[in-house]
Amino acid sequence: MSDGTTGAVLCAAAGVLLFVVAWRETAVLRRLRRDGVRTRGVVVDNTQVTGDDGHIWVPLIAFYDQQGHRVEFSPRMRGTGMGLATGREVPVVYDSRHPRTARVRMWRHMTGPVVFLLFGAVLFLGAAVLVVLTK
Repeated sequence: MSDGTTGAVLCAAAGVLLFVVAWRETAVLRRLRRDGVRTRGVVVDNTQVTGDDGHIWVPLIAFYDQQGHRVEFSPRMRGTGMGLATGREVPVVYDSRHPRTARVRMWRHMTGPVVFLLFGAVLFLGAAVLVVLTK
Protein backbone atom coordinates (compact mmCIF):
# COMPACT_ATOMS: atom_id res chain seq x y z
CA MET A 1 0.00 0.00 0.00
CA SER A 2 1.19 3.50 -0.72
CA ASP A 3 1.48 6.13 2.00
CA GLY A 4 -1.66 7.88 0.76
CA THR A 5 -3.71 4.71 0.83
CA THR A 6 -2.47 3.81 4.29
CA GLY A 7 -3.34 7.27 5.56
CA ALA A 8 -6.80 7.11 4.00
CA VAL A 9 -7.47 3.68 5.51
CA LEU A 10 -6.29 4.80 8.96
CA CYS A 11 -8.40 7.97 8.82
CA ALA A 12 -11.44 6.03 7.63
CA ALA A 13 -10.96 3.41 10.36
CA ALA A 14 -10.68 6.12 13.03
CA GLY A 15 -13.81 7.82 11.67
CA VAL A 16 -15.80 4.59 11.66
CA LEU A 17 -14.62 3.77 15.18
CA LEU A 18 -15.73 7.20 16.41
CA PHE A 19 -19.13 6.70 14.73
CA VAL A 20 -19.52 3.34 16.48
CA VAL A 21 -18.64 4.85 19.86
CA ALA A 22 -21.07 7.75 19.23
CA TRP A 23 -23.79 5.25 18.27
CA ARG A 24 -23.20 3.26 21.48
CA GLU A 25 -23.28 6.41 23.60
CA THR A 26 -26.50 7.47 21.87
CA ALA A 27 -28.05 4.09 22.65
CA VAL A 28 -27.04 4.40 26.32
CA LEU A 29 -28.52 7.91 26.50
CA ARG A 30 -31.79 6.84 24.86
CA ARG A 31 -32.12 3.95 27.30
CA LEU A 32 -31.38 6.25 30.24
CA ARG A 33 -33.92 8.82 29.04
CA ARG A 34 -36.56 6.13 28.56
CA ASP A 35 -35.96 3.77 31.51
CA GLY A 36 -33.45 5.54 33.75
CA VAL A 37 -33.99 6.42 37.37
CA ARG A 38 -33.99 10.16 37.96
CA THR A 39 -32.61 11.57 41.17
CA ARG A 40 -30.56 14.46 42.49
CA GLY A 41 -26.84 14.36 43.12
CA VAL A 42 -24.44 16.72 44.85
CA VAL A 43 -21.04 17.81 43.58
CA VAL A 44 -18.88 16.67 46.49
CA ASP A 45 -15.47 17.57 45.09
CA ASN A 46 -13.63 18.97 42.10
CA THR A 47 -10.38 17.22 41.30
CA GLN A 48 -7.66 18.68 39.14
CA VAL A 49 -6.71 16.52 36.15
CA THR A 50 -3.83 17.18 33.81
CA GLY A 51 -4.83 16.93 30.17
CA ASP A 52 -3.63 18.11 26.79
CA ASP A 53 -4.91 21.62 27.52
CA GLY A 54 -3.24 21.82 30.91
CA HIS A 55 -5.10 21.43 34.18
CA ILE A 56 -8.86 21.09 34.20
CA TRP A 57 -11.25 20.64 37.10
CA VAL A 58 -13.44 17.55 37.01
CA PRO A 59 -16.46 17.40 39.33
CA LEU A 60 -17.12 14.34 41.48
CA ILE A 61 -20.85 13.81 41.93
CA ALA A 62 -22.44 11.64 44.61
CA PHE A 63 -25.99 10.32 44.86
CA TYR A 64 -27.85 7.49 46.54
CA ASP A 65 -29.34 4.74 44.36
CA GLN A 66 -32.66 2.97 45.00
CA GLN A 67 -31.02 0.50 47.40
CA GLY A 68 -29.55 3.34 49.46
CA HIS A 69 -25.96 2.83 48.29
CA ARG A 70 -23.83 5.90 47.75
CA VAL A 71 -22.59 6.12 44.18
CA GLU A 72 -19.91 8.55 42.98
CA PHE A 73 -19.09 9.37 39.38
CA SER A 74 -17.50 12.03 37.21
CA PRO A 75 -19.21 13.35 34.09
CA ARG A 76 -17.83 12.24 30.73
CA MET A 77 -17.97 15.76 29.33
CA ARG A 78 -15.02 17.78 30.61
CA GLY A 79 -13.33 21.01 29.76
CA THR A 80 -13.94 24.72 29.81
CA GLY A 81 -17.53 25.57 30.66
CA MET A 82 -18.33 22.06 31.87
CA GLY A 83 -17.40 22.58 35.51
CA LEU A 84 -19.89 22.33 38.33
CA ALA A 85 -19.35 24.13 41.63
CA THR A 86 -18.74 22.05 44.75
CA GLY A 87 -21.94 21.78 46.78
CA ARG A 88 -24.20 22.29 43.77
CA GLU A 89 -27.17 19.97 43.45
CA VAL A 90 -27.52 18.51 39.94
CA PRO A 91 -30.09 16.27 38.23
CA VAL A 92 -28.81 12.73 37.64
CA VAL A 93 -30.17 9.79 35.64
CA TYR A 94 -28.86 6.23 35.97
CA ASP A 95 -29.64 2.62 35.08
CA SER A 96 -31.06 0.88 38.18
CA ARG A 97 -29.03 -2.27 37.41
CA HIS A 98 -25.80 -0.35 36.77
CA PRO A 99 -25.73 2.87 38.83
CA ARG A 100 -22.22 3.70 37.62
CA THR A 101 -23.70 4.46 34.18
CA ALA A 102 -25.00 7.68 35.71
CA ARG A 103 -25.04 10.87 33.69
CA VAL A 104 -25.65 14.46 34.70
CA ARG A 105 -29.10 15.22 33.28
CA MET A 106 -28.17 18.52 31.66
CA TRP A 107 -28.16 19.09 27.91
CA ARG A 108 -24.46 19.89 27.67
CA HIS A 109 -23.47 16.82 29.68
CA MET A 110 -25.88 14.41 27.98
CA THR A 111 -25.39 15.37 24.33
CA GLY A 112 -21.93 16.93 24.41
CA PRO A 113 -19.96 13.67 24.17
CA VAL A 114 -22.08 12.45 21.25
CA VAL A 115 -21.69 15.75 19.39
CA PHE A 116 -17.91 15.75 19.80
CA LEU A 117 -17.61 12.09 18.79
CA LEU A 118 -19.67 12.71 15.65
CA PHE A 119 -17.66 15.84 14.86
CA GLY A 120 -14.42 13.87 15.18
CA ALA A 121 -15.82 11.07 13.01
CA VAL A 122 -16.78 13.52 10.27
CA LEU A 123 -13.33 15.12 10.42
CA PHE A 124 -11.54 11.79 10.08
CA LEU A 125 -13.80 10.56 7.30
CA GLY A 126 -13.41 13.90 5.53
CA ALA A 127 -9.64 13.60 5.82
CA ALA A 128 -9.82 10.09 4.34
CA VAL A 129 -11.85 11.36 1.39
CA LEU A 130 -9.45 14.28 0.93
CA VAL A 131 -6.44 11.94 0.89
CA VAL A 132 -8.11 9.67 -1.67
CA LEU A 133 -9.12 12.59 -3.91
CA THR A 134 -5.66 14.19 -3.86
CA LYS A 135 -3.85 10.97 -4.86
